[in-house]
Amino acid sequence: MDGHDLVRSVKLMGSVGGLRTAWRSWRGDSSAPGQRGPELARVPGPLLGADPGPGGGVVRFARSELSIRVAAGGAVFWAWDGAGRLPSHGLPGTEPAPDPRARLEPGTDGGWQVVSERLTVSVSRDGAVELRTPGGVPLRRELPPRWWEAADGGPVRWVQRAELPADARFFGLGGPPSGPRLRSGTYPLGGAGTGGAERPGRGHGVAGNPSAPVMPVQFVVSDAGTHLVFYDSSGAGRMTIREGEEGAGSGHDRPGGSEVRVDGGPLRCWAVAGTPARVLRGWTALTGAPALPPPWALGPQLAVDEGVGERGVRRIVAGHRDRGLPLSALHLVGGEGVGSSEPAGLARLAAELRADGVRLVAAGPPRQEPAETAAREERADVSGVGDARRAVVWRDPEESPSVPRPRERPFQLSSSPVRAGAQRYGGAVAGGAADGWPGLRAVLATVVGLGLCGVPYAGPDMGAFGDSGSSELYLRGLQLGARLPLFRVRAGSGAGGGGEGREPGEEVLGHVRAALLERERLGPYFVTLAYVARLTGAPYVRPVWWDAPRDRGLRECEDAFLLGDGLLVAPVLEPGTVRRTVRLPHGRWYDTVTGRTYEGPGRVAVEAPLSRIPVLARAGVVIPVRGEDGGTELEVWAPRPGRRGGGVLVRSAGTGRGKPVVERFRARWEDGRVVVEREGHPGAVPYPVRVRGV
Repeated sequence: MDGHDLVRSVKLMGSVGGLRTAWRSWRGDSSAPGQRGPELARVPGPLLGADPGPGGGVVRFARSELSIRVAAGGAVFWAWDGAGRLPSHGLPGTEPAPDPRARLEPGTDGGWQVVSERLTVSVSRDGAVELRTPGGVPLRRELPPRWWEAADGGPVRWVQRAELPADARFFGLGGPPSGPRLRSGTYPLGGAGTGGAERPGRGHGVAGNPSAPVMPVQFVVSDAGTHLVFYDSSGAGRMTIREGEEGAGSGHDRPGGSEVRVDGGPLRCWAVAGTPARVLRGWTALTGAPALPPPWALGPQLAVDEGVGERGVRRIVAGHRDRGLPLSALHLVGGEGVGSSEPAGLARLAAELRADGVRLVAAGPPRQEPAETAAREERADVSGVGDARRAVVWRDPEESPSVPRPRERPFQLSSSPVRAGAQRYGGAVAGGAADGWPGLRAVLATVVGLGLCGVPYAGPDMGAFGDSGSSELYLRGLQLGARLPLFRVRAGSGAGGGGEGREPGEEVLGHVRAALLERERLGPYFVTLAYVARLTGAPYVRPVWWDAPRDRGLRECEDAFLLGDGLLVAPVLEPGTVRRTVRLPHGRWYDTVTGRTYEGPGRVAVEAPLSRIPVLARAGVVIPVRGEDGGTELEVWAPRPGRRGGGVLVRSAGTGRGKPVVERFRARWEDGRVVVEREGHPGAVPYPVRVRGV
């Protein structure tokens, strides 16, 4: 990089402060990080020429070459030194087809560029790669990389730095527990695109491991737009993020920055841009659609130590039934898995519990089935969810492993650091709230972050607070967990011993029952969200800026989330809270308990008594819920006068693999009342309708 290119890169971000930052970055890049012996430093060198090809082409430099390709779905790939798109540590075994409309062509200042529908990729004469919107606004600039090649032929180390707009905010990385929004800091990268979460000195990773590596997936939001970048490398290293600062009108903005240092593995990246919904759609189109959990896996679940035995399991289930506490599944954890118990006894117990509406699931190795399933699980091992040493694979002990095809959709959870693309095989246990009140924030951050990285079905082991946890903490944790995709309560040793679990005190038992019953009532909504995630990649749990990423106030909100399109959940994350403030997106919102209306955008104060956490419904939304008779009904929140609303209901195909039924509904005002219609089907709606907020 010469002085002219340096100044040009600063002008793109527009500041004198950026010049000083870029100069420091360039100076820092002139020395190798931690010498390990004789090594040769290398940069791309001067631009020599280019060879256009399908979807992009190859740009040749004196000491390296850069491959660029736009996939048919809009994702952009670039790699150095001839690194290919496969084998990948995040993509399935098939390579996405190129976009025939995108071609490499001469750009400005002697460089080259590829123009696609959602991104323009520009390559400078020194090897910098810039991503711009179709309107020409810069999203990020990847500076020329630098390699260190070991003289003895060992693994190559490389550094990739990037500059971003001063207002850019970072999310993703598999959900570090420090917050959905990633502050400046350094995060460890594991090999083969593993993920987890760590912020030095704080919290737990995805599996409760503070040293777990992060997923090398950045989800970046700025006024210029939203984009995702995935560093697809098999090497270990670290990622450093630096938030930028704006000059408050002085023009002295400091750009944001990202630095990735990796030992070994190729230097290759994928990028997807657009609205948050388009980014996740493109990302899951690239890495695979999320697995669809069976309906029972969307209900309240309990994890107990396998050592409780059959008698203990029956006692626990009977206790839930006697107290009126809903339970959809009971997990046996902490032992050797299915093989540690008598299979016949487990099958008998599973059948007995299933008759009472409770599934028994146990840890075990991946099932051995015909070639199609075996191939799938072989790929799962590559993605870190099929390896019994690093993952938890759950199965119904009643199901025979020798059937030609599984009768039901598989249910797999990863309790290890989650890798990019892991959503193809199942969900993730997002640690546990074992750190008291700060642990609740960590749980929320991890679930939101995993969703932005394409892993929508995730949740913690709630209730595992140890002996020091208060009844209030226990209750607030369950109230939060009841609104997360995976709702599982981890039983501790408890006063009774034997892993029978901590039972809520009588002072909060009624509130616990209310939280579990509300989760059961929202069952049809969670089933719908599961199918929406499967079809579009949109997570169940979304940051509040999901529909308004340019709202800077919403970008700063880390203590609330959207549950699908219709609900805003504001959990209680501090002790003694009975009233809290919530930052609302644009529109009218209803308190789902009191019916009180609030207008956004802005901050409002809402009631948060011990009996519940604030949940607000968007005006006009149609939410499928379970009625008192167990059937599905539609809960409609009145739209503003003169406005319309709507919603979707996906009727599950049960636990099998049948095709679901998708129904869309519209809500509107007519003659002073709210009318609900089913799209494409004139006549009465075939479900009970309850209009609220009128």
